[in-house]
Amino acid sequence: MSVNRRFRSVTRIGPVQVGTSYDGRGREKHTAACTAPRCGFSADYDSRAAAELAARTHRCPVR
Repeated sequence: MSVNRRFRSVTRIGPVQVGTSYDGRGREKHTAACTAPRCGFSADYDSRAAAELAARTHRCPVR
């Protein structure tokens, strides 16, 4: 089941977008998701710094 999230404070680092939202329990979560075609990378983190670090170090396997 997918969750509709309202992202705020969205930034772009290379092909990866980092956004902040609230999960179903009201906790703040930070998501990093790659926008490159056929990449499929996305992950949730508890801190904004961790999400931005993941965005900076992400390398797409698809070229």
